[in-house]
Amino acid sequence: MHYPLAVSGQGVRLADSAGKRYLDMSGGAAVSCLGHGHPHVIEAVTRQLQSMAFAHTAFFTNEPQEILAARLARRFGDAGARVYFLSGGSEANETALKIAWQFWAACGKPGKKIIISREHSYHGNTFGALMISGNPGRRRASAAPLIDWPRIAPCYPYRELRAGESLGDYALRVADELESAILDCGADNVAAFICEPVVGSSLGAVPAAPGYLRRVREICTQHGILFIADEIMCGSGRSGTFFAYEQDDTRPDIVTLAKGIGGGYQPLAAVVFNSTIAKRLRKSGFAHGHTYIGHAVACAAGVAVQEVMERDNLLERTETMGARLRGLLTDRLSDHPNVGDIRGRGLLLGLELVGNKASKAGFKDGADLPEKLRRAAMRHGLIVYPGGVTFDNLTVPHILLAPPMIVEDRHLLECIDKLNGVINETVGGGNR
Repeated sequence: MHYPLAVSGQGVRLADSAGKRYLDMSGGAAVSCLGHGHPHVIEAVTRQLQSMAFAHTAFFTNEPQEILAARLARRFGDAGARVYFLSGGSEANETALKIAWQFWAACGKPGKKIIISREHSYHGNTFGALMISGNPGRRRASAAPLIDWPRIAPCYPYRELRAGESLGDYALRVADELESAILDCGADNVAAFICEPVVGSSLGAVPAAPGYLRRVREICTQHGILFIADEIMCGSGRSGTFFAYEQDDTRPDIVTLAKGIGGGYQPLAAVVFNSTIAKRLRKSGFAHGHTYIGHAVACAAGVAVQEVMERDNLLERTETMGARLRGLLTDRLSDHPNVGDIRGRGLLLGLELVGNKASKAGFKDGADLPEKLRRAAMRHGLIVYPGGVTFDNLTVPHILLAPPMIVEDRHLLECIDKLNGVINETVGGGNR
């Protein structure tokens, strides 16, 4: 496969070696929250490189790591919370699993090993992260002997809401599947439940229905199960609040972050866990580690990203511009015969494409549609993040949008124009 050679980036645009410019409306994979070439972050990274690039955390801590950890713990809202830094989302979710297992072992319950997750979820590409992922395509492609732990249905009202059922009743019904799964396994065997408050790449920005995460929290507390929120894609302000779960009036035991936490300026991820877990692991120890945990330059980038978010009120701006983008998508594309659903939160939005709008059926022989959408978008000078799932042997593609928080109205309008052309060019004409 041929890829253009990216040579520069500024603001919401990237350019390749042939001089073609691209409007980046997905931040890669919801990574570039501040856009490209932000001077404050570049200055912070340069300054840290000039003073000290690396000191292994088996021997030292460093100032950026301590500052960023304190900021994240304050946002989490638990004075005794602790933060563990890594290089990517897969590492963060693997670390969350180890924290859960070692916590229960330290509590004298070593049998609590099972991790319950959801169908159509994606938690990373390493072995452990794939085991808890419900993305069948990625699981098959790895060809790895993965443990097939229990998975429940996602909170996906566009396809799963029953006729006459209220959204609130649906949220409780699908959340109660977690309790059934725990009872089937035996609570003494279950370590944690993990889910994305807004499902990212697997389904295309599907947010939890109101009441769903609160009910999940109740079930986990009642049965002595840890609740892990995977906010690799939907966190770090992307959904309009720093943690996506904040909008659901609840708090998990563990939350994982990556992508936007470093804004693409350095590889960075984090696991934030509550004071109960922290106290227990402080006594028992935590057997884990990677070479680049708490990397000073990566954490310096993370601190700078936080500073820009706070200085420029970007959480509030994300909520405002997200509503603006969703309104434009609805006005311009909701009547399109192949646009089945428009959804999401903040500046994490998705369009589900269908071959038949009435039946919500997908496309025959459409396995390559996500890739065709990506290529068509790039021909139009647009970067979006397509994906797809299969229902009833038909492909249902989606397009994920995650523009930088600095995006302006003119960029949104340009995106809609280009996106309309991409959809017409790729799937226009219905179920072919």
